[in-house]
Amino acid sequence: MTSRSAQRLTWGLVGLAVVLLAARLALGFYTGSLVDQGGYFYPSAFVFLIVAFVLVGAFIVMRQPRNTIGWLLMAIPLMTAVAFLVGDYATYGLVTRPGSLPAARWAAWVDRWAIVPMFASFIPLFLLYPDGRIPSRRWRPALWLAVAAPTVGTVAFALTPGRMTGSFADIEKIDVINPVGLDALGGIVKALTGIAGFAILGAAFLAGASLVVRFRSRRGDERQQVKLLAFVGVAFLSALVLTMVLSSFFPDKSDASNLVGNLGFGAMVFILTVGIPAACAIAILKYRLYDLDVVVNKTVVYALLAAFITAVYVGIVVGIGAGIGNKRNLGLSILATAVVAVAFQPVRDRVQHLANRLVYGKRATPYEVLSEFSERMSGAYATEDLLPRMARILAEGTGAARADVWLRIGSELKPEATWPSAGTTAAPTVAISDGELPSIGGVDRALAVRHRGELLGALSVTKARGDPLRPAEEKLMEDLASGAGLVLRNVRLTAELLERLEELRASRQRIVAAQDQERRKLERNLHDGAQQQLVALQVRLSLAERSAEGGCLIRDSLVSLKAEAAEALENLRDLARGIYPPLLADQGLTAAVASQARRAAIPVELASDGISRYPQDHEVAVYFCVLEALQNVAKYAGATHATVRLFEPNGSLAFQVADDGTGFDTSSVSYGTGMQGMADRLSALGGELAVRSSPGAGTVVEGRLPKPDRAMPGVSA
Repeated sequence: MTSRSAQRLTWGLVGLAVVLLAARLALGFYTGSLVDQGGYFYPSAFVFLIVAFVLVGAFIVMRQPRNTIGWLLMAIPLMTAVAFLVGDYATYGLVTRPGSLPAARWAAWVDRWAIVPMFASFIPLFLLYPDGRIPSRRWRPALWLAVAAPTVGTVAFALTPGRMTGSFADIEKIDVINPVGLDALGGIVKALTGIAGFAILGAAFLAGASLVVRFRSRRGDERQQVKLLAFVGVAFLSALVLTMVLSSFFPDKSDASNLVGNLGFGAMVFILTVGIPAACAIAILKYRLYDLDVVVNKTVVYALLAAFITAVYVGIVVGIGAGIGNKRNLGLSILATAVVAVAFQPVRDRVQHLANRLVYGKRATPYEVLSEFSERMSGAYATEDLLPRMARILAEGTGAARADVWLRIGSELKPEATWPSAGTTAAPTVAISDGELPSIGGVDRALAVRHRGELLGALSVTKARGDPLRPAEEKLMEDLASGAGLVLRNVRLTAELLERLEELRASRQRIVAAQDQERRKLERNLHDGAQQQLVALQVRLSLAERSAEGGCLIRDSLVSLKAEAAEALENLRDLARGIYPPLLADQGLTAAVASQARRAAIPVELASDGISRYPQDHEVAVYFCVLEALQNVAKYAGATHATVRLFEPNGSLAFQVADDGTGFDTSSVSYGTGMQGMADRLSALGGELAVRSSPGAGTVVEGRLPKPDRAMPGVSA
């Protein structure tokens, strides 16, 4: 259908609705069917139903001609007007002024079955809402059932033989026989009527289930649209249940029972006549206008609480009262009040939890998100966990597909945490200009995080395609951003402190490396310079000794010079080994320590578990620490024996130097220069030093280096 044809048909249907409305009001007031049944409420509700449904349907058709919802909204009031009009026509022609109108009996026949399509037309409205299509192909049988069941029911009503009773016509006082009733098939028609009735109920149930399926499977705009009509459905069912329960308190057909019934029926009529067109108009034409999460949540809570209170009173006052033969027992009323008072808060908590799950799904409410944020941010969590936790809370609270927490580092914004962290690529850094939040590409919403006016970072979310950021979610982001300023400041200060500590550690490593390099340079100079010269001198003295065999005095002098040169050479070699032992580089830590242990001033026992080779800086650190510990034992411990142990706990490199000396009180004696140097060496490589001692029990010096990130080339680590 073209747009022009749709407009023409729409205005034609609007004109038809006006004519039917005017005719029905005229006949209804004349026959008294409107005022007698409910004063002026029912004519007002009838007029509002026709006008609201027709106008909203017309507006939808004008903008979306292919959306079936618009046509259904126009068809429902037209069928309603026809059903009421033929009822008043039959009443006037058969009861008020018999024989005054032609075909009054046929009007009563139409009145007999018109109620079925009128009420059944609401079923496809819920099934096709909001885009005029079923949720998926699997729902086609439900749509067929929603069309076939009312059709069969209408035909069965139309062919039911015997006396007719009008749904909207007051013809019960006279006998009006169905002009097309099939007496021979009365049993079959009656069975079809019952089957069609149950089928219509099943189709209505499936239509409601389709809304639930849409809500759980859809995202974004369509999910918001479904919430609107679901709210109308919850309100209608709540009014229906409360009316039925409250009516049970009073005797049938009493004034109180009639009052409750009229009020409940009026509330249900109001909800349908106002709620359905309003929901369709807002959802389809202006779906971003309102966010009904809070309204739906509170409605569900109040409806369930009202049902709970009613059930308690019915169970105790009516149920127990009927058992004892006194439904107006004051004691039972007091007991019911006490039960409600005691159980109200626990029931309210459970009902609130259920309402939250219905409205928000698995994610928490905005209040719960803020509460969790405050609780977790005030807890003693590691700094590296704060921002990932914040990103997760932000993503779960807003239902975002991705959430990022940005931290200002210098003049740039850097993404420090992302949720979900798995399978997501890091966003690029963004330059900051004039202390203002720059534009961040690829996100749906970004908010600056400030503390005392200073830009410290930002929060950003990326929603799934077609899922807009709702007002409640944006308000949640604003609240999180306002509370995250102090957190980001602390995180930034911690990051800067760690950066400076890393620089300090690197500088210490450079100092130690420079010292070792200078020692190796000095060792090479001694080896290649003075040491070689002394060797040459020793050789020449040996030649001189052999050439002067005849002169005893000269020979004795040369022998003395030779001995002094040999002693000087040995001292230089010891000095070179103390500066940087070649044996350490050639054969490893065990051989180098064993060589020094043999030269120690006291007996030293070496225990090595066959340790592997390690990076040069690790082996050098352990070697000189062991040497320093042995020198301290020889100088200060007064020990007679020492034990050196080299081992590898959990892949790390460790040593232990123990003696049987006098010991000392570690709480009163601090590290000396040598011990502090050992601690600095190990700390520069991420290790630690421990000293255990007590007076008279000897001393144990133990050091440990973490597992290195790299192994020595050509050897196992």
